[in-house]
Amino acid sequence: MTDSKLHQPAIRIDNLVKRYAGQQGEEGKLALKGVSFDVPQGGVFGLLGPNGAGKSTLINILSGLVNKTGGSASVWGFDIDSHTRNAKRSIGIVPQEIVFDPFFTPYEVLENQAGFYGIPKADRRSEELLEAVRLSDKRDAYARTLSGGMKRRLLIAKAMVHSPPILVLDEPTAGVDVELRRQLWELVNDLNARGVTIVLTTHYLEEAEQLCDRIAIINHGELIANKPTRELVEMAREKIVVVTADSDIATTPQDAAFSKVEQTTPRTLEITYDKDRTSAGQVLARLQEKGVVVEDVTTREADLEDVFVSLTSAGDSE
Repeated sequence: MTDSKLHQPAIRIDNLVKRYAGQQGEEGKLALKGVSFDVPQGGVFGLLGPNGAGKSTLINILSGLVNKTGGSASVWGFDIDSHTRNAKRSIGIVPQEIVFDPFFTPYEVLENQAGFYGIPKADRRSEELLEAVRLSDKRDAYARTLSGGMKRRLLIAKAMVHSPPILVLDEPTAGVDVELRRQLWELVNDLNARGVTIVLTTHYLEEAEQLCDRIAIINHGELIANKPTRELVEMAREKIVVVTADSDIATTPQDAAFSKVEQTTPRTLEITYDKDRTSAGQVLARLQEKGVVVEDVTTREADLEDVFVSLTSAGDSE
Protein backbone atom coordinates (compact mmCIF):
# COMPACT_ATOMS: atom_id res chain seq x y z
CA MET A 1 0.00 0.00 0.00
CA THR A 2 1.41 3.43 -0.91
CA ASP A 3 1.88 6.16 1.70
CA SER A 4 -0.85 8.23 0.00
CA LYS A 5 -3.31 5.34 0.44
CA LEU A 6 -2.35 4.92 4.09
CA HIS A 7 -3.46 8.43 4.99
CA GLN A 8 -6.78 8.56 3.18
CA PRO A 9 -10.16 7.16 4.24
CA ALA A 10 -11.29 3.74 3.05
CA ILE A 11 -14.48 5.37 1.72
CA ARG A 12 -15.11 9.06 1.17
CA ILE A 13 -18.65 10.31 0.57
CA ASP A 14 -19.14 14.00 -0.27
CA ASN A 15 -22.55 15.65 -0.60
CA LEU A 16 -24.09 12.49 -2.05
CA VAL A 17 -27.57 12.98 -3.52
CA LYS A 18 -29.96 10.44 -4.98
CA ARG A 19 -33.39 11.24 -6.34
CA TYR A 20 -35.34 8.37 -7.90
CA ALA A 21 -37.41 9.05 -10.99
CA GLY A 22 -41.05 9.89 -10.37
CA GLN A 23 -44.08 8.70 -12.32
CA GLN A 24 -46.03 10.71 -14.87
CA GLY A 25 -44.11 13.92 -14.35
CA GLU A 26 -44.17 13.72 -10.56
CA GLU A 27 -41.01 14.49 -8.63
CA GLY A 28 -39.38 11.27 -7.45
CA LYS A 29 -38.33 10.34 -3.93
CA LEU A 30 -35.22 12.07 -2.60
CA ALA A 31 -33.46 9.12 -0.95
CA LEU A 32 -30.16 10.86 -0.08
CA LYS A 33 -30.06 14.57 0.72
CA GLY A 34 -26.42 15.61 0.48
CA VAL A 35 -24.80 13.00 2.74
CA SER A 36 -21.11 13.43 3.60
CA PHE A 37 -18.83 11.29 5.76
CA ASP A 38 -15.59 9.31 5.70
CA VAL A 39 -15.05 5.67 6.66
CA PRO A 40 -11.58 5.36 8.27
CA GLN A 41 -9.28 2.55 7.22
CA GLY A 42 -8.87 -0.54 9.35
CA GLY A 43 -11.91 -0.32 11.60
CA VAL A 44 -15.46 -1.62 11.84
CA PHE A 45 -17.81 1.19 10.79
CA GLY A 46 -21.51 0.99 11.58
CA LEU A 47 -24.13 2.49 9.25
CA LEU A 48 -27.46 2.64 11.05
CA GLY A 49 -30.90 4.01 10.32
CA PRO A 50 -34.58 3.05 10.23
CA ASN A 51 -36.09 1.25 7.24
CA GLY A 52 -36.18 3.60 4.26
CA ALA A 53 -33.51 5.90 5.71
CA GLY A 54 -31.24 5.60 2.64
CA LYS A 55 -28.65 3.02 3.80
CA SER A 56 -29.26 0.53 0.99
CA THR A 57 -29.30 3.30 -1.62
CA LEU A 58 -25.91 4.49 -0.40
CA ILE A 59 -24.44 0.97 -0.48
CA ASN A 60 -25.87 0.34 -3.95
CA ILE A 61 -24.24 3.54 -5.22
CA LEU A 62 -20.86 2.46 -3.83
CA SER A 63 -21.20 -0.97 -5.46
CA GLY A 64 -22.23 0.46 -8.84
CA LEU A 65 -25.78 -0.89 -8.81
CA VAL A 66 -27.41 2.56 -8.52
CA ASN A 67 -26.36 5.82 -10.20
CA LYS A 68 -26.09 8.85 -7.95
CA THR A 69 -27.85 12.12 -8.78
CA GLY A 70 -25.19 14.41 -7.35
CA GLY A 71 -22.09 14.62 -5.18
CA SER A 72 -19.11 12.28 -5.25
CA ALA A 73 -17.83 9.09 -3.67
CA SER A 74 -14.52 7.26 -3.69
CA VAL A 75 -13.58 3.74 -2.62
CA TRP A 76 -9.98 3.13 -1.50
CA GLY A 77 -9.04 6.41 -3.19
CA PHE A 78 -10.74 5.58 -6.50
CA ASP A 79 -13.58 7.81 -7.65
CA ILE A 80 -16.61 5.64 -8.45
CA ASP A 81 -17.20 7.55 -11.72
CA SER A 82 -13.72 8.15 -13.14
CA HIS A 83 -12.09 4.95 -11.81
CA THR A 84 -15.10 2.64 -11.73
CA ARG A 85 -13.22 -0.62 -12.30
CA ASN A 86 -10.67 -0.01 -9.53
CA ALA A 87 -13.39 1.21 -7.14
CA LYS A 88 -15.41 -1.99 -7.70
CA ARG A 89 -12.35 -4.19 -7.18
CA SER A 90 -11.67 -2.45 -3.86
CA ILE A 91 -14.98 -3.37 -2.25
CA GLY A 92 -16.85 -6.58 -1.52
CA ILE A 93 -20.60 -6.46 -0.86
CA VAL A 94 -22.45 -9.07 1.20
CA PRO A 95 -26.16 -8.50 0.45
CA GLN A 96 -29.09 -9.18 2.76
CA GLU A 97 -30.56 -11.67 0.31
CA ILE A 98 -28.95 -15.08 -0.08
CA VAL A 99 -28.13 -15.20 -3.80
CA PHE A 100 -26.16 -17.96 -5.52
CA ASP A 101 -26.92 -20.99 -7.68
CA PRO A 102 -28.14 -23.73 -5.31
CA PHE A 103 -26.80 -26.44 -7.64
CA PHE A 104 -23.17 -25.35 -7.27
CA THR A 105 -20.95 -26.49 -4.42
CA PRO A 106 -19.35 -23.85 -2.17
CA TYR A 107 -16.03 -24.43 -3.92
CA GLU A 108 -17.65 -23.93 -7.33
CA VAL A 109 -19.44 -20.78 -6.14
CA LEU A 110 -16.10 -19.23 -5.18
CA GLU A 111 -14.31 -20.44 -8.31
CA ASN A 112 -17.02 -18.99 -10.56
CA GLN A 113 -16.98 -15.67 -8.70
CA ALA A 114 -13.19 -15.49 -9.04
CA GLY A 115 -13.61 -16.13 -12.77
CA PHE A 116 -16.00 -13.18 -13.05
CA TYR A 117 -13.21 -10.98 -11.66
CA GLY A 118 -10.70 -12.41 -14.14
CA ILE A 119 -8.53 -13.94 -11.43
CA PRO A 120 -6.18 -16.59 -12.91
CA LYS A 121 -6.67 -20.10 -11.51
CA ALA A 122 -3.22 -20.09 -9.93
CA ASP A 123 -4.10 -16.95 -7.93
CA ARG A 124 -7.51 -18.03 -6.65
CA ARG A 125 -8.04 -18.44 -2.89
CA SER A 126 -11.13 -20.65 -2.80
CA GLU A 127 -9.73 -23.25 -0.38
CA GLU A 128 -8.30 -20.55 1.90
CA LEU A 129 -11.59 -18.66 1.97
CA LEU A 130 -13.63 -21.79 2.73
CA GLU A 131 -11.32 -22.44 5.67
CA ALA A 132 -11.62 -18.82 6.84
CA VAL A 133 -15.44 -19.05 6.96
CA ARG A 134 -15.31 -22.58 8.40
CA LEU A 135 -16.84 -24.34 5.41
CA SER A 136 -13.94 -26.59 4.35
CA ASP A 137 -15.93 -29.69 5.32
CA LYS A 138 -18.78 -28.53 3.04
CA ARG A 139 -16.49 -27.89 0.07
CA ASP A 140 -18.28 -30.35 -2.25
CA ALA A 141 -21.83 -30.24 -0.85
CA TYR A 142 -24.54 -28.62 -2.95
CA ALA A 143 -25.10 -25.04 -1.75
CA ARG A 144 -28.83 -25.74 -1.40
CA THR A 145 -28.09 -28.28 1.36
CA LEU A 146 -26.30 -25.73 3.56
CA SER A 147 -27.95 -24.29 6.66
CA GLY A 148 -28.92 -20.62 6.73
CA GLY A 149 -25.82 -19.73 8.73
CA MET A 150 -23.53 -21.61 6.34
CA LYS A 151 -25.08 -19.78 3.40
CA ARG A 152 -24.41 -16.47 5.13
CA ARG A 153 -20.77 -17.42 5.65
CA LEU A 154 -20.49 -18.53 2.02
CA LEU A 155 -21.77 -15.11 0.92
CA ILE A 156 -18.98 -13.48 2.93
CA ALA A 157 -16.38 -15.74 1.29
CA LYS A 158 -17.87 -14.96 -2.13
CA ALA A 159 -17.49 -11.22 -1.48
CA MET A 160 -13.82 -11.75 -0.58
CA VAL A 161 -12.65 -13.73 -3.66
CA HIS A 162 -10.96 -10.66 -5.22
CA SER A 163 -9.26 -9.74 -1.90
CA PRO A 164 -10.95 -6.35 -1.49
CA PRO A 165 -9.60 -4.14 1.31
CA ILE A 166 -13.19 -3.13 2.19
CA LEU A 167 -16.09 -5.45 3.00
CA VAL A 168 -19.68 -4.17 3.30
CA LEU A 169 -22.06 -6.38 5.27
CA ASP A 170 -25.69 -5.41 4.71
CA GLU A 171 -27.76 -6.76 7.61
CA PRO A 172 -25.64 -9.94 7.87
CA THR A 173 -27.46 -11.34 10.90
CA ALA A 174 -31.05 -10.54 9.89
CA GLY A 175 -33.30 -13.47 10.77
CA VAL A 176 -30.60 -15.68 12.32
CA ASP A 177 -30.59 -17.13 15.81
CA VAL A 178 -28.49 -15.85 18.70
CA GLU A 179 -25.78 -18.51 18.44
CA LEU A 180 -25.29 -17.97 14.72
CA ARG A 181 -25.17 -14.22 15.28
CA ARG A 182 -22.29 -14.73 17.71
CA GLN A 183 -20.47 -16.90 15.16
CA LEU A 184 -20.83 -14.20 12.51
CA TRP A 185 -19.55 -11.59 14.98
CA GLU A 186 -16.44 -13.73 15.48
CA LEU A 187 -15.96 -13.97 11.71
CA VAL A 188 -16.27 -10.18 11.32
CA ASN A 189 -13.68 -9.66 14.06
CA ASP A 190 -11.34 -12.21 12.42
CA LEU A 191 -11.56 -10.46 9.04
CA ASN A 192 -10.99 -7.07 10.64
CA ALA A 193 -7.96 -8.42 12.52
CA ARG A 194 -6.51 -9.39 9.12
CA GLY A 195 -6.70 -5.76 8.01
CA VAL A 196 -10.06 -5.68 6.21
CA THR A 197 -12.07 -2.49 6.75
CA ILE A 198 -15.65 -3.50 7.60
CA VAL A 199 -18.80 -1.47 6.96
CA LEU A 200 -21.78 -2.96 8.79
CA THR A 201 -25.45 -2.08 8.45
CA THR A 202 -27.66 -3.64 11.09
CA HIS A 203 -30.97 -3.26 12.88
CA TYR A 204 -29.50 -4.86 15.99
CA LEU A 205 -28.17 -1.99 18.06
CA GLU A 206 -26.46 -4.39 20.46
CA GLU A 207 -24.53 -5.71 17.46
CA ALA A 208 -23.37 -2.23 16.43
CA GLU A 209 -22.36 -1.37 19.98
CA GLN A 210 -20.35 -4.59 20.34
CA LEU A 211 -18.62 -4.60 16.94
CA CYS A 212 -18.26 -1.03 15.68
CA ASP A 213 -15.67 1.49 16.73
CA ARG A 214 -17.44 4.29 14.86
CA ILE A 215 -21.09 4.72 13.84
CA ALA A 216 -22.96 6.95 11.40
CA ILE A 217 -26.75 7.26 11.63
CA ILE A 218 -28.88 8.18 8.61
CA ASN A 219 -32.53 9.20 8.88
CA HIS A 220 -34.78 10.36 6.01
CA GLY A 221 -31.75 10.53 3.70
CA GLU A 222 -29.74 12.80 5.99
CA LEU A 223 -26.73 12.15 8.20
CA ILE A 224 -27.75 12.89 11.79
CA ALA A 225 -24.72 11.50 13.66
CA ASN A 226 -21.18 10.31 12.94
CA LYS A 227 -19.10 9.64 16.04
CA PRO A 228 -16.96 7.05 17.79
CA THR A 229 -19.34 4.50 19.35
CA ARG A 230 -18.38 5.40 22.91
CA GLU A 231 -19.03 9.11 22.28
CA LEU A 232 -22.38 8.31 20.70
CA VAL A 233 -23.45 6.27 23.72
CA GLU A 234 -22.33 9.06 26.03
CA MET A 235 -24.67 11.45 24.22
CA ALA A 236 -27.53 9.90 26.14
CA ARG A 237 -28.10 12.15 29.13
CA GLU A 238 -30.58 9.97 30.94
CA LYS A 239 -29.77 7.35 33.56
CA ILE A 240 -32.11 5.07 35.46
CA VAL A 241 -31.95 4.23 39.15
CA VAL A 242 -33.90 1.15 40.24
CA VAL A 243 -34.78 1.47 43.94
CA THR A 244 -36.20 -1.23 46.20
CA ALA A 245 -37.84 0.10 49.38
CA ASP A 246 -38.10 -1.74 52.71
CA SER A 247 -41.90 -1.74 52.47
CA ASP A 248 -44.71 -1.14 49.98
CA ILE A 249 -44.78 2.38 48.54
CA ALA A 250 -48.29 3.78 48.88
CA THR A 251 -47.83 6.88 46.69
CA THR A 252 -45.37 7.18 43.80
CA PRO A 253 -43.02 10.05 44.77
CA GLN A 254 -42.65 12.97 42.36
CA ASP A 255 -39.86 15.53 42.25
CA ALA A 256 -38.49 18.13 39.84
CA ALA A 257 -35.18 16.21 39.80
CA PHE A 258 -36.91 13.12 38.37
CA SER A 259 -37.55 13.01 34.61
CA LYS A 260 -39.83 10.01 35.00
CA VAL A 261 -40.92 7.71 37.84
CA GLU A 262 -42.40 4.27 37.27
CA GLN A 263 -43.53 1.95 40.07
CA THR A 264 -42.85 -1.53 38.72
CA THR A 265 -43.78 -3.50 41.87
CA PRO A 266 -45.32 -2.42 45.20
CA ARG A 267 -41.79 -1.89 46.56
CA THR A 268 -39.80 -1.01 43.42
CA LEU A 269 -39.33 2.31 41.62
CA GLU A 270 -37.56 3.01 38.35
CA ILE A 271 -36.49 6.65 38.39
CA THR A 272 -35.12 8.29 35.23
CA TYR A 273 -33.04 11.42 35.69
CA ASP A 274 -30.85 13.75 33.62
CA LYS A 275 -27.26 12.99 34.60
CA ASP A 276 -26.19 16.49 33.49
CA ARG A 277 -28.45 18.08 36.10
CA THR A 278 -28.45 15.67 39.01
CA SER A 279 -26.77 12.53 40.38
CA ALA A 280 -27.85 9.16 41.75
CA GLY A 281 -26.94 10.38 45.24
CA GLN A 282 -29.24 13.38 44.92
CA VAL A 283 -32.06 11.12 43.68
CA LEU A 284 -31.68 8.91 46.76
CA ALA A 285 -31.55 11.94 49.05
CA ARG A 286 -34.82 13.25 47.60
CA LEU A 287 -36.45 9.85 48.16
CA GLN A 288 -35.34 9.78 51.78
CA GLU A 289 -36.78 13.28 52.25
CA LYS A 290 -40.09 11.87 51.01
CA GLY A 291 -39.99 9.05 53.54
CA VAL A 292 -38.89 6.22 51.27
CA VAL A 293 -36.46 3.92 53.12
CA VAL A 294 -34.15 2.44 50.46
CA GLU A 295 -33.17 -1.20 50.87
CA ASP A 296 -31.40 -1.80 47.53
CA VAL A 297 -30.23 0.28 44.55
CA THR A 298 -29.06 -0.52 41.00
CA THR A 299 -28.33 1.86 38.11
CA ARG A 300 -28.49 1.43 34.36
CA GLU A 301 -26.39 3.43 31.90
CA ALA A 302 -27.89 4.57 28.65
CA ASP A 303 -27.00 2.38 25.67
CA LEU A 304 -26.90 2.86 21.92
CA GLU A 305 -30.61 2.05 21.62
CA ASP A 306 -31.48 5.04 23.82
CA VAL A 307 -29.34 7.34 21.65
CA PHE A 308 -30.70 5.92 18.40
CA VAL A 309 -34.32 6.37 19.46
CA SER A 310 -33.58 9.88 20.73
CA LEU A 311 -31.85 11.01 17.53
CA THR A 312 -34.27 9.44 15.05
CA SER A 313 -37.30 10.63 17.03
CA ALA A 314 -35.91 14.18 17.00
CA GLY A 315 -35.55 13.95 13.22
CA ASP A 316 -39.14 12.74 12.82
CA SER A 317 -40.54 15.62 14.87
CA GLU A 318 -38.98 18.32 12.70
